[in-house]
Amino acid sequence: MMSSKNKSYGKEQAEAFAENCRYLGLKLLAEEYQQMINRANESSLGYYDFINNIVQTEAAAKKQRRIETLIKNSRLPQPLKMLADFDFDFQPSLDRRLIMDLATLGFIERNESILFTSKANGVGKSHIARSLALLACQHDYKTYYTTCSDLINDLNAGVYEKTLAKRMRKYTSPDLLVIDEMGHDRLELQVVKEAHLLFKIIDQRYNDNKSLIFTTNVEEPDWAEFLGDPITTSAILDRIFHHSVIVRIDGPSYRMYQSEQLQKKYTSKKQEAK
Repeated sequence: MMSSKNKSYGKEQAEAFAENCRYLGLKLLAEEYQQMINRANESSLGYYDFINNIVQTEAAAKKQRRIETLIKNSRLPQPLKMLADFDFDFQPSLDRRLIMDLATLGFIERNESILFTSKANGVGKSHIARSLALLACQHDYKTYYTTCSDLINDLNAGVYEKTLAKRMRKYTSPDLLVIDEMGHDRLELQVVKEAHLLFKIIDQRYNDNKSLIFTTNVEEPDWAEFLGDPITTSAILDRIFHHSVIVRIDGPSYRMYQSEQLQKKYTSKKQEAK
């Protein structure tokens, strides 16, 4: 039987080992080293395999923590949108092969951008844009999501509070920026200066060769009227369309379809109850 002195020494040794693991950033090893040792003993692992398993496990855990941090910092809306959940059969005009190609994220490596456009709401622009952003986070790309109106309001606040440069870095530093829903909020039309602020972000990312995903239901000829500044809008369009993949989705609204299905469901229940 181990003496109380030896038990105390063993406990102190274990605490010191765990503390050293945490200091080195080996968080999983600090918590699960005893289980790892037990599994190694049960399977009679050699020293190399034992150490290699620890390194691989720690690397996988660290990568997962990194992904979780990137997703959190991206400000992607919850619940997260998965590309696997998108109903391509509902939008037959959408080129599925093109979307799957974009999902490889090669466009980020090639410093390209994507413009999702349609006349209608609810056709899936935002779903696909958010799904691609999630994939970017999962592949270690620093990503940031914003709606067009939130971006403009944020930069406007920066002008008045003299924090514009700091706020701009939030949008210019990520590897991928998603500007969603241009045309959903008329707040974007409040002052002409807003078009100039949007241009500052677009232009900076264009000059830095950084990718952008932009979604809008505003037709190209109407951008100038919507943003209120024809000259600045022309410059924005020039930079967005250059080196961009244009994905136009012309189809029915999926939200409208879901609403109709819900109504049919309850109408059917009501008729059955009679």
